[in-house]
Amino acid sequence: MTVAPHAPLLFFDSGVGGLSILGPARAALPNAPVVYAADSAGFPYGTKSEAEIAARVPALLGRLVERYRPRLAVIACNTASTIALPAVRAALDIPVVGTVPAIKPAALLSQSRVFGVLGTDATVRQPYVDRLAAEHGADCTVLRHGSAALVQLAEAKLRGEPLDPAIARDALAGLLDQPGGDRMDIVVLACTHFPLVEAELATASPRPLRFVHGGEGIARRIAYLTVGQEWPSAPSPGTALFTRLDQGVEPLRAALASYGLQRMEGL
Repeated sequence: MTVAPHAPLLFFDSGVGGLSILGPARAALPNAPVVYAADSAGFPYGTKSEAEIAARVPALLGRLVERYRPRLAVIACNTASTIALPAVRAALDIPVVGTVPAIKPAALLSQSRVFGVLGTDATVRQPYVDRLAAEHGADCTVLRHGSAALVQLAEAKLRGEPLDPAIARDALAGLLDQPGGDRMDIVVLACTHFPLVEAELATASPRPLRFVHGGEGIARRIAYLTVGQEWPSAPSPGTALFTRLDQGVEPLRAALASYGLQRMEGL
């Protein structure tokens, strides 16, 4: 199938977390046109039921694909991917890349054979996480903790607001205080918001921990799926789209621009 050079990459998340996926993707494909869609009207996903997310995400992505005609869509959200990825792929006629917890690399890297999965409540309870842990970390102790507050911390950071260090400290304590937590050496950042506050998590940790996430791997997957396709000869301003344009969006303008998203629109 011939793809027009101006056909964009579509990134989708509940909020700004998908920027941790967009950053490596733009580094790999600097001339790629980009539409970044944040479901601000549905934010946050991590506290919603599986049924709500399974109904909402495919419908929204269908509207976005109809509007922007992207060459590829990235669900840059672990919660949406672990719940709705098969339904989205069935509904769309373009390649769809999901974002899944980086449990495989964590299992390969862990020296102590104890690692943590830090995500949203909705992600850490998914059977998908059970399957990944069984497949790649069968000889490991896999600790899990969900933190909705850490999602809000990432959003606040990108709005330039003062940050409460207790939020990162409490999120890590949810793993460290579990049986085996004293031996944990790796933390999987299983929400795309969390790499945006990796520095805050590292500062809050009582001892050195290694944090892993999937941004670089997703960028490689996007490059692989678009190999041989034509791109514009130079970078162009990206579009940030919000399903609800409210007072929380304007303070994000500077952060979005730093990721190449100069235009802002509502759905």
